[in-house]
Amino acid sequence: MGKRIISQRRGRGAPVYRVPSHRFKTNAKYENFKDTVKGKVINLIDDPSKTGIIMVIEWENNSKSKYLAPEGIGIGDEILQGPDAGISIGNVLPLKAIPEGIPIFNIESRAGDGGKMIRSSGTAGYIISKDEKTAIVKLPSKRTKQFSINSLATIGVVSGGGRPDKPLVTAGKSYYKHKAKNKRWPKVRGVAMNPVNHPFGGKEHHSGKSTTIKRTAPPGRKVGHIAAKRTGRRKR
Repeated sequence: MGKRIISQRRGRGAPVYRVPSHRFKTNAKYENFKDTVKGKVINLIDDPSKTGIIMVIEWENNSKSKYLAPEGIGIGDEILQGPDAGISIGNVLPLKAIPEGIPIFNIESRAGDGGKMIRSSGTAGYIISKDEKTAIVKLPSKRTKQFSINSLATIGVVSGGGRPDKPLVTAGKSYYKHKAKNKRWPKVRGVAMNPVNHPFGGKEHHSGKSTTIKRTAPPGRKVGHIAAKRTGRRKR
């Protein structure tokens, strides 16, 4: 009898495989202000759950919020949120008030959801065109996506640009990088294991059996393409 495979150990829900959300600072969502409000950046914090920096904003009504910070922002800088806010780094405006070609990030997928798109460090999108109801934005992936013109976005580029340029150098650095977000690393292939450790183990580094598993398979066998309707490349 072999030991439990990693998918079984992960499903148990032990602390080893649990996301350390108690160390995460915030979701960095937009506040829903009806009018244009002014705020001041009072602090910059590093959140383990994000690749960019978080800025703490104190608004003129003495409330505080945590937003995703752009490149070039600093403690003491003032930002505005609302339809009448100017085009300046850190300001938050609806897409209808942002000209085409201005770098933006943290766009709301649906107006009022707090910001979902373009949040990774060093990334930005650009408005290509707008009409009465929608705006087409070019994403960092070079694809285009349609948004409501009432969706909020921040002017600038997400802070932390150049992060992937720094080499990790050692395996330990990569281990702790993944551990911060509870990603198990290194990830060993099943075919590289022994038969006692994984259903695909042994057999000279190939599975030796079908990798498509039925939904009713027992937990120790449920690996690979589980209940897949089809496999392989899709014919065009």
